[in-house]
Amino acid sequence: MKLLWETILLYTLTSLAVATEIGHTEISVLVVVSAITLTFNLYKTEHFDCLVVYNSSGLEYDLRKRVFGQHAATDIVLRAVSQFMADPEPPKPLVLSFHGPTGTGKSLVAQLIARNIYEQGDRSSHVHALNPTQHFPLNTQVEAYKVQLQQWIRGNVSACPRSMFIFDEIDLMNPVLTDTVLSLLDHYTHAEGACHRRAIFIFLSTVGGEALVQQTLALVKEGRDRREFSLSVHEWASNIFQSVSGVPWPPRGMKWSQVDFFVPFLPLESKHVLMCTLAEMQARGLVPDMAAADELISDMPYAPQDGKFFSACGCKNVALRLSTGGRHAEPQQGSPTHST
Repeated sequence: MKLLWETILLYTLTSLAVATEIGHTEISVLVVVSAITLTFNLYKTEHFDCLVVYNSSGLEYDLRKRVFGQHAATDIVLRAVSQFMADPEPPKPLVLSFHGPTGTGKSLVAQLIARNIYEQGDRSSHVHALNPTQHFPLNTQVEAYKVQLQQWIRGNVSACPRSMFIFDEIDLMNPVLTDTVLSLLDHYTHAEGACHRRAIFIFLSTVGGEALVQQTLALVKEGRDRREFSLSVHEWASNIFQSVSGVPWPPRGMKWSQVDFFVPFLPLESKHVLMCTLAEMQARGLVPDMAAADELISDMPYAPQDGKFFSACGCKNVALRLSTGGRHAEPQQGSPTHST
């Protein structure tokens, strides 16, 4: 990038000198205009999407309209992201660790955060997603992966300090690589000129999911509302950290202490899956149809077997089912079809 800027400057100065020497004032003006246009387009291409304006009300709206049955998670996320984005010089990166069963909205919430930070949402070039089983499949190459991971994070943060990194299935990542990431998340950490303090790191995991199922199931069996699930931050962090590491919380000297919030995603009941289905219909430009949605999810697997309180796959298969079996839903007049 530095070389490119130097080339533009050299081109401009040389062209101006030649144009002045031969007395072509019009050419001088044209050269200046050309250089300014080139510089602006380069700056816009590389940096415009990084000059973010966080939309707090937009995130709140999206969480309310798109995420169901996750009062604890949405409250924590909205508060944490809003406080972090309000600080122009935060002391450390924002580190969120999402935990819960499959299909409970962990990936969706990460996407909604990106959608309300970047011009291009989760399609922004500054939103980076990694899955350890796909990107780091060989244990024999851990040292090489470690170097690549450090360089990759450092390079992206240098290009955009407000970068976002999403690590799916973080519990499946080699511990050496996990420590490599966590070591960058300390207060005022700099790595070869790259400062990570303004970046966001989100870890997605099913670790602790079974404990969440049991805790929520106890509430449901007692006839209580799931909104009564209100473990303190300390209790939640303690339970999850011990599941991950097997040691008490807080972990003296352990880098997992860099996680700001361990965010619980509760198992979804049939009513939540129904709400997901109706929302997906609307997102696709279809008229939400309660009867069609109910039929669509009627044969989904539920657990536990003795009560079938929760969807075994949450909302994960709703989009696929609509694509293959949503023939009952009629298109809205004038509504474009799009997926979530």
